[in-house]
Amino acid sequence: MFYRINIAGLERDLKICPLNENLSIAGFVMFGDVEITEHCAAELLKRAPAFDVMITAESKGIPLVYEMARQAGVNRYLLARKGIKAYMSDVVKYEVTSITTQHKQTLYLDGADAAYMKGKRVLIVDDVISTGESLAALEHLVASAGGEIVGKMAVLAEGDARDRTDITYLAYLPLFHADGTEIV
Repeated sequence: MFYRINIAGLERDLKICPLNENLSIAGFVMFGDVEITEHCAAELLKRAPAFDVMITAESKGIPLVYEMARQAGVNRYLLARKGIKAYMSDVVKYEVTSITTQHKQTLYLDGADAAYMKGKRVLIVDDVISTGESLAALEHLVASAGGEIVGKMAVLAEGDARDRTDITYLAYLPLFHADGTEIV
């Protein structure tokens, strides 16, 4: 089963994937789709407020934030990692439960990135906002580092996220029953 979506003029067929016996999602994966990544980056930048730096969570937001930085002509973006790497020090962390991973995970921000963010206008970018848990973790990391959140953006708002007034997104993505019918 697939769900056809129109994202700011580009159409894609997203595979409907079961999360449990009652809930399925349409899988939106930007990895490997250069056209959708470039297009969505341009469309989000048209709607973006003035910012100094962007941040995303590992991993599906990485190609999007990279392409947004490239198109905006900025040479740096920040990444909240899912694990501590050897190069990281003075790490800032926050625990989150995501709908797609279905378990608790921790996001980590390198101390050097936190210091870079201090006092800057920060744009939070993600591929999909659903429950808002990953977004909340990024907000916490930015606040902990002393950054000023000027916007929160995503390609898609999934489920109840479409009713949020604090995010900017390009298209709505419904949730689905186990049989693939939309949850209204």
